[in-house]
Amino acid sequence: MAPSATPTVKLNNGVEIPQLGFGVFQVPDDETTAAVTAALETGYRSIDTAAVYGNETGVGRALAASGLPREELFVTTKLWNADQGYDATLRAFDAGLGKLGLDHVDLYLIHWPAPARDLYRDSWRALERLAEEGRIRAAGVSNFQPGHLRRLMDGTELIPAVNQVELHPGLQQSELRAFHAEHGIATEAWSPLAQGAVLGDPALAAIAARYGKSPAQVVIRWHLQLGNVVIPKSVTPARIRENSEVFDFALTDEEMRAVAALDRDLRTGPHPDELN
Repeated sequence: MAPSATPTVKLNNGVEIPQLGFGVFQVPDDETTAAVTAALETGYRSIDTAAVYGNETGVGRALAASGLPREELFVTTKLWNADQGYDATLRAFDAGLGKLGLDHVDLYLIHWPAPARDLYRDSWRALERLAEEGRIRAAGVSNFQPGHLRRLMDGTELIPAVNQVELHPGLQQSELRAFHAEHGIATEAWSPLAQGAVLGDPALAAIAARYGKSPAQVVIRWHLQLGNVVIPKSVTPARIRENSEVFDFALTDEEMRAVAALDRDLRTGPHPDELN
């Protein structure tokens, strides 16, 4: 995958994010550097981490060792629930930036709404400040439902550029994606392969066989054609490469409908209203 071959999505502030990125959820810090290095060597330029993953340092080591110009990289990290609140958010951002070894990040996300804490609006004011200062190129959220988004945007000038949510053929979030489209928010999919839970479906196997691809490649292609930003994760170099080889085929409308038929409210993670 040549970096130039990866399409981008233009966010609502004009910043462009690569549509296919690399996630490091559940990758131990001591394994993260090798995984991110393999991804960068494959051609990925967008790396997604989070404070709670405990591997921002490992990501930073890989970025520093890559020798790639900073402007070629798109780095996302996230604010953890325990650090929500205006001042706490600013402190947490500084800590994460230090671990990454960067002077700015491209996208900073509030990781969960954590509604029982009721602090995400205060955290958003901190993200607005960071954006004004140029320390983040884009501000967004993760795991927000329409109700959370409406409350966040009430009275604010800065609309989230991205909402990163669990999204895969088993959990397609149609209502939420429609809300995003209405308000100019990009949809980014975490757990895009449902941690493998959907990959054995006969419909995916049939499509994969037709193109000489794997079911995982079919699902990633489905995301891309929906317009989602997608961040598959792997620590295996061969799988990292396979996940990137999705730009040499396209699903037909009928095949897109066959994947859409797999929607069944299948969550691999917690519901956003329940994690605090």
